[in-house]
Amino acid sequence: MSGSAIDVDALVAIDVHTHAEISGDGHRSLSPELFGASAEYFKAQGHRQPTIAEMAAYYRERKMAAVVFTVDAEHATGWPRISNEEVAESCAEHPDVLIPFAGIDPWKGKAGVQEARRLVERYGVRGFKFHPSIQGFSPNDPMAYPLYEAIEELGAIALFHTGQTGIGAGVPGGGGIRLKYSDPMLVDDVAADFPGLRIILAHPSFPWQDEALAVAVHKPTVHIDLSGWSPKYFPPQLVRYANSLLKDKVLFGSDYPVITPDRWLADFDKLDIKPEVRPKILKDNAARLLGLTTH
Repeated sequence: MSGSAIDVDALVAIDVHTHAEISGDGHRSLSPELFGASAEYFKAQGHRQPTIAEMAAYYRERKMAAVVFTVDAEHATGWPRISNEEVAESCAEHPDVLIPFAGIDPWKGKAGVQEARRLVERYGVRGFKFHPSIQGFSPNDPMAYPLYEAIEELGAIALFHTGQTGIGAGVPGGGGIRLKYSDPMLVDDVAADFPGLRIILAHPSFPWQDEALAVAVHKPTVHIDLSGWSPKYFPPQLVRYANSLLKDKVLFGSDYPVITPDRWLADFDKLDIKPEVRPKILKDNAARLLGLTTH
């Protein structure tokens, strides 16, 4: 994926995990009930839901680039998604700082596969975000395999939410969201069955951190992003592996706007990360994975 408008050398960092939470016409990516639960969980009540143009200005000011996506969980929630085309077109207006990913509900079957192809080929989408708990599917369900096959063939990335989620937290029954679907061991099956598919396990994977580390060490195409948590709360084994066996496979992600890169980076500065590893996590690993650089 060459021809990027992003000047990697001029960047301080690449944030691989940010959310488009609101569309141009004011439609939210989540229902008010689930969004309220997420805001409470992250102690982010009242946080603004920036437009993609505002996100571009925010990251440009900080000399960072950002991957942007939304989640499509229409099958399980009945809540209409934000248009992937809108996200991609908005990112295309800011190609110096924004990188479009998309969200496709795997329950959409052949229609989802066709959409994935169209989004990559016509809109320049670089990857796809899955949230198994919200979408109500197990990552290793053969139902989703035609979509993974297309993503692998297209050379795009599959990013899976792993671990507990703040969405639905505290709502009766957790809003019907089942945490078991976000066990990274389920993604291990995907990595085994699609050896060419580049995968990101999103977040410190509480309560399955050791499982996520094992999968990332064992499967060559599996990476881990560090979004959704302040670095001061990272489990010690995650820091240890990021400093050693996984130094080329761990990626900076914030979960903006619920966690800002400012807060994340301030806490990351205090973490015991080797000087030679720090730039890998903040930028170099992501630049290579996203095809922004050849080294």
